[in-house]
Amino acid sequence: MTQRTLADWLSYLEQLHPTAIDMGLERSREVASRLGLSRPAPKVITVTGTNGKGSTCAFLAALLRAQGLKVGVYSSPHLLRYNERVQLNGQEASDQALCDAFAAVEAARGEISLTYFEMGTLAAFWLFQHAALDAVVLEVGLGGRLDAVNLVDADLALVTSIGLDHADWLGDTRESVAFEKAGIFRPGKPALCGDLDPPQSLLAQANALSAPLFLRGRDFDLAQGEANWHWRGVSASGQVLELHDLPVLDLPMENAALALQAYALLGMPWQPDALQAALLGTRVTGRLDRRQIDWRGKRVSLLLDVGHNPHAAEYLAARLAARPVAGRRLAVFGLLSDKDLPGVLRPLQGCLANWAVAPLPTPRTRSVSELQAALTNLHASVSVHQNIAAALEAQCEQATPDDEILVFGSFYSVAEALGWLESFATGE
Repeated sequence: MTQRTLADWLSYLEQLHPTAIDMGLERSREVASRLGLSRPAPKVITVTGTNGKGSTCAFLAALLRAQGLKVGVYSSPHLLRYNERVQLNGQEASDQALCDAFAAVEAARGEISLTYFEMGTLAAFWLFQHAALDAVVLEVGLGGRLDAVNLVDADLALVTSIGLDHADWLGDTRESVAFEKAGIFRPGKPALCGDLDPPQSLLAQANALSAPLFLRGRDFDLAQGEANWHWRGVSASGQVLELHDLPVLDLPMENAALALQAYALLGMPWQPDALQAALLGTRVTGRLDRRQIDWRGKRVSLLLDVGHNPHAAEYLAARLAARPVAGRRLAVFGLLSDKDLPGVLRPLQGCLANWAVAPLPTPRTRSVSELQAALTNLHASVSVHQNIAAALEAQCEQATPDDEILVFGSFYSVAEALGWLESFATGE
């Protein structure tokens, strides 16, 4: 029998379960038991939140690796390659390693049907457990309480932010969303929240579990100046810790502050220079991701961001305002049909001089006619294109070296732009 390639496995996983999302832990827990999966590493940090999960995970992994620890990171979704989802000590898992992991999970599941995400999560846990890691950082896929990542009891549970998204699964109030996200808390284990206005349901869950709760604005915080920022927090023993004159980061410093507080609670060496270098070296593809290309003899600046809900759009607008450009900002934009279009457009309507809209390569895309109508109602300048690549080329054509092109609205938008950039770089 011919061995499956990674592409074969992914195609197989897509049709394995009758629905793409099927919340609950029972199926995954049974298969994990059959696989002998217990803890993927001695230290487990689980991260959930409406926005900011990816950069928080990246910051925390960088801080831990700076101390010489072997660290695994599980995240989703991916942009170009599935391998992006599983990192072993800073390196993406190889095709062969993922194929081996999927084969192990497939052999163990027997009659149990698993979703694409559940299969991927168990495969990641299998790889981590066999890699003799010191710590793993796990990003929740959806919600928290019923997400497959929540099979593992976290030593630290982090909630980055709480906004409205995935209402069909998490409810349409911040209280209901917070309840689901607080489902990753464990009895007596530290819980952290980076949201300055944590809903009562989150506070109540921490209290019910006697989980020590560390809140931004109370137990840790950051103060940002024009050229630098400062952090304060506490150690596991309650000692006040501070870092001063940290260089401004491209990624959200609120998430760096949360990662620093998590690191402080792990009892690791506190070496300001090493911590600063780790933060400065952290990059996350597609999150406030700045690029420059030479387009037909002129320099063109791009900013890629996967922001796709109102909370992310508000944050993006604030970051754009804090970093003005000499010229205009031009948008390349696509959105999924289940996202809040008015809520995404509202914060950004005054930031962007021109919008190029396009459909996304998925049946879930919002139609360009809806995007165009919504922007026209806001009196925005808008053009319609066949796909994200065409929209990006149109904006490159009209951009000057003083302009910046913002590609955002979805992981799909950024993935399409990254694919276009790879082809552009290779001349294909």
